[in-house]
Amino acid sequence: MTYPTKITFFEFLTPLVAAGKKTITIRDESEADYVPGTTVEVYTLETDTKVCDVKILSVEPLHFDDINEFHAEQEYIELPKLKQLIREIYPNNNHLFVIHFELV
Repeated sequence: MTYPTKITFFEFLTPLVAAGKKTITIRDESEADYVPGTTVEVYTLETDTKVCDVKILSVEPLHFDDINEFHAEQEYIELPKLKQLIREIYPNNNHLFVIHFELV
C-alpha cells in the first residue's frame, strides 16, 4: 500500500506547524489519503523547502458548515480567517477532511 510521505503548507503557516501550535489541517478529498500512524515530511508550498516532520493521528470527514472555534484553535488561526482561507482554496467544496497531526 502506498501512502503520502509529504504534506505542504502555505509558507506563512509552516512556523506554526514547526512550533507544534498548528495541529490540524483541513483538506479536500484529493488530499485526504494520509494514513494515521505514519510520519510525513512538511514542506512549504511556495518553495518546496522542508520544514519538519509530523505524525498523522487521524483523518476524519468534516463539512464546511461544521468548522468551528475548536478547529480554529487547532489551526492556530481566527475562525473567520480560517473559513475565508478554506473558501479561497476550496471555493465550491463543502465536503472536506480534517487531518490531525503532531510534531515528531
